[in-house]
Amino acid sequence: MMRPIFEAWLAPFHDLGVTTITIRNTGGTDHQSFDAVGLPGFQFIQDPLDYMARTHHTNMDTYDRLQKGDLMQASAIIASLVYDAATRPEMLPRKPLPKPPPPREEKKEEPRKN
Repeated sequence: MMRPIFEAWLAPFHDLGVTTITIRNTGGTDHQSFDAVGLPGFQFIQDPLDYMARTHHTNMDTYDRLQKGDLMQASAIIASLVYDAATRPEMLPRKPLPKPPPPREEKKEEPRKN
């Protein structure tokens, strides 16, 4: 249901190569906890070129290794999508709420035998 909305929001960025919209799971991200309870949660596909390099998520993962151009582009795109979502007259489409878990059975304690 989000595809046509994202297509419109991302259209201004096609010249930057921002054209992929997918429902494919690209791995565990922070959005999954929102998605699991019916709130819209999305992720951006990251160029995996240096994602698993030695520096990623280590003590060598410092700001001086950031790619300024990549961050500037991502910031512009993310800011635009946040603005589009915040100013949209209707709520974003929702998935059906997950079914609640079955009630837990209470364990009855049996009297102690001495």
